[in-house]
Amino acid sequence: MRRSVSRKTGQTNSTDATDLFRSASSKASSKEMERIDNLFYSYANKSSGMIDPEGIESLCSDIEVSHTDVRILMLAWKMKAEKQGYFTLEEWRRGLKALRADTVNKLKKALPDLEKEVKRPTNFQDFYAFAFRYCLTEEKQKSVDIESVCELLGLVLGSQYHAQVDYLIEYLKIQSDYKVINMDQWMGFYRFCNEISFPDFNNYDPNLAWPLVLDNFVEWMKAKQT
Repeated sequence: MRRSVSRKTGQTNSTDATDLFRSASSKASSKEMERIDNLFYSYANKSSGMIDPEGIESLCSDIEVSHTDVRILMLAWKMKAEKQGYFTLEEWRRGLKALRADTVNKLKKALPDLEKEVKRPTNFQDFYAFAFRYCLTEEKQKSVDIESVCELLGLVLGSQYHAQVDYLIEYLKIQSDYKVINMDQWMGFYRFCNEISFPDFNNYDPNLAWPLVLDNFVEWMKAKQT
């Protein structure tokens, strides 16, 4: 009988310890979220209840990153932000909790790991598509003007595919057939840089499903090379 009582007591102690751990973990999580919220409100516009472009500039200053730095776009991707230049409380919580950053200093230290995360092949294509959607600032907008596309290409692809992006930007700026670029064309640019041999274009087949703008770009490049 004593053994049976002892066993039950042990189970009770184990349950108590588990409950204590859960309670402590819940309290720590609650405190972390409170700090994340407080950080949000230190940058948020009081009337809109969101972090607006001015708040983002203050944040950039505090984490010592330019507001045009690609890492700010990466941060927006991590938050799954919907409106360019604005962060809601929900988006802020989502991003900072995932980064385990409840202070400015922790957020600053989290950026190098965020950069590595984005550059993983499994994530980069999603980030690249997000960058385009993030520029769709008007309701029902489906395309982005050439000037903005050129800036965005340099920002998100320039470091990986420097030569291709430089020539592509040069071409987009001088051509007159396209005033805007849509998502299909935008994704085609990434596929092109990722898959096509450059600058000889040996494996480029215009009969495959490439956007016409890329067929024209390849023709322009080949004309430059002769």
